[in-house]
Amino acid sequence: MTDSPSEPTAGAARDRATAPGAPRWVKVSGAVALAVVVLFLVLHLTGSGVGPGMHGGH
Repeated sequence: MTDSPSEPTAGAARDRATAPGAPRWVKVSGAVALAVVVLFLVLHLTGSGVGPGMHGGH
């Protein structure tokens, strides 16, 4: 049996390696949005400070 040529797989790997990633501002925006959602969920589940009556006296 002969070995398959390595050129097509090397070219495909090279194309994947040079593909641009997401810009930094997209990653930062996503991280901030995720943090806001997690903060909202934590506050909502603990029952502190989210919703109508948040500023009212108890």
